[in-house]
Amino acid sequence: MDLLEYQGKQLFAKHGVSVPEGRPAASVQEAVEAADDLGYPVVIKAQVLIGGRGKAGGIKLANNRAEAEEHARAILGMDIRGFTVHELYVEKASEIEEEYYAAILLDRSTKKPLAMLSRMGGMDVEEIAERDPNAIIRIHIDPLIGFQAYHGRRLGYEAGIAGDVVRPVGALLAKLYETFVEEDAVLVEVNPLLVTKDRQVVALDSKFTVDGNALPRHPETAAFRDPSAEDPQERMARERGLTYVKLDGNIGILGNGAGLVMATLDVVAQQGGQPANFLDAGGGSKADAVVSAVEVILSDPKVTAVLFNIFGGITRCDEVARGLIEAFNQIDVKVPFVVRLDGTNDEEGRRLLAEANLPNVHVEKTMLGAAAKVVELAR
Repeated sequence: MDLLEYQGKQLFAKHGVSVPEGRPAASVQEAVEAADDLGYPVVIKAQVLIGGRGKAGGIKLANNRAEAEEHARAILGMDIRGFTVHELYVEKASEIEEEYYAAILLDRSTKKPLAMLSRMGGMDVEEIAERDPNAIIRIHIDPLIGFQAYHGRRLGYEAGIAGDVVRPVGALLAKLYETFVEEDAVLVEVNPLLVTKDRQVVALDSKFTVDGNALPRHPETAAFRDPSAEDPQERMARERGLTYVKLDGNIGILGNGAGLVMATLDVVAQQGGQPANFLDAGGGSKADAVVSAVEVILSDPKVTAVLFNIFGGITRCDEVARGLIEAFNQIDVKVPFVVRLDGTNDEEGRRLLAEANLPNVHVEKTMLGAAAKVVELAR
């Protein structure tokens, strides 16, 4: 789950990471009152789960009450790369001397946290890497020993940051690592990591992603979830107990078991298709779960064809067939379906589909044949 900037900063402050004083606001009046309380100048920041806010006009400096009101009014409701601004963060303005980039993230390839530091802060990390690939210094952290002082010194010296802030930056990185571990995060990023004119090291921004599976351990963080900001298909699937991830293509995918669904995505891609989603109906899927899955898949307007790939073990193919028949009775289905049933009660499942004679439903015996057929129909 991604957090808004001010939410991430609240977790930073909880673990001793220095952040500028600020207050969230959901209206122009709240923003002006917050600015008055903090004292001018302040920065009015759009709170959306996307980067590039500054370039889009979503971050403005206000030197007085009139400017605070003007900027708050202009930013609230603004569209930033498809995200509408519903909240603001009013923050005490900082005197900037230097800007760095810092992050702790989970490197899944090594199964270790990765600490990163660059002297080239204030821009997108992609720009940093493109401009100078060696500008981002990386160190993997052994989770058994954690972040040590020498990690911070090495990152600071190799990144070429100012010598007088090597130790303070290292200390802040240690606190970022503590935050990363204690809050079950998969990413904590600060860009820019600010050095003020009086040489204080401050986290001026926050990009924070927590592991959704760990939210039961963090009820306060779970309370940050904003359903209105989530993808509508993913929200619908979660409410129905389905494992669903939205993708960029146009072929809806349903399978039973994560491994089978992943293999299905690969086979569809090999046939030249573009999957629209990952949907694992799970083992032992019943007819009602299949109906829910069809509703979730078809709620995506980009879907032009759907592939059911079922390998029956504890999942019975006849149950899946009954669910599909029921879905067609309840939903006005306008796209073709390709169904591959194999395993427990597969013959019974295919017989049920044949008797139902559902419109535009094609039954295939093999996964490769089903993938080729659905790609053909999707075009």
